Amino acid sequence: MLIADYFQLSERQAEQFARLDALYRDWNAKINVISRKDIDNLYEHHVLHSLAIAKFVRFSAGTTVMDIGTGGGFPGIPLAILFPECRFVLVDSIGKKIKVASAIAEALGLTNVECIQERAEDEKRQFDFVVSRAVMPLPELVRLIRKNIRHDGQHNAVPNGLIVLKGGGLDAEVALFKRAAEVTPVTEYFPQEWFKGKYVVYLPV
Repeated sequence: MLIADYFQLSERQAEQFARLDALYRDWNAKINVISRKDIDNLYEHHVLHSLAIAKFVRFSAGTTVMDIGTGGGFPGIPLAILFPECRFVLVDSIGKKIKVASAIAEALGLTNVECIQERAEDEKRQFDFVVSRAVMPLPELVRLIRKNIRHDGQHNAVPNGLIVLKGGGLDAEVALFKRAAEVTPVTEYFPQEWFKGKYVVYLPV
C-alpha cells in the first residue's frame, strides 16, 4: 500500500487505511466530497497529501488538533489514523460534508475524532495545532484561528501553531508573516509528480 511506503503502520492502521477506498467510494456516490474524476487517486491526492503534515511534525501523545474546513475529513481522518493517541476535532460549516467525515470516522472506529458542523469563528476551544487544506488565504485563516491556539503545555518538536497544506504561488501570503512562516515543499517527503508546487506551511501563532 502507498501509505506503508512512507510510514510504519500497525496492523490496525494498515487495515483502517485500506478501508478508506471503499468507504469514500460509497459515500462519494451519495454525497460528493471528492471530485468524481479524482476518486481513483484517493490515496495519493488526498490521504498521502494529508500525511505530509505528519512528515513535518510527528505529533506526540496527547496532542490536540483542530482541522478547519475538513470537508470529507482531510487532513483530519488520515492524521487521526496515524496518531491514535492524539485528539482531533474536525470542523466544517457544511452539514453533508461533516456527515461523511463523521460516518467514516465511526466506521473505522476512530474514537479520537470529533466531527462538528459549525463555522470556524464559533469554535472557542483551544488546541495545540490547527491544520487545514487550502481552505482560505493564510492571513484570513490566521485571523480566524488565532484564538484557538493554546500557548501553555508545549510538547511537540515545533511550537504550537498553524499547519496548512497549500499549492501555487505563496510568496505574497507568506511575505506578510516575514520570517515566521516555514514553507516546505511536499516533494521533500513524497516524490510523486502530483506533489510538485504543493507545500506544507507552518506558522507559530
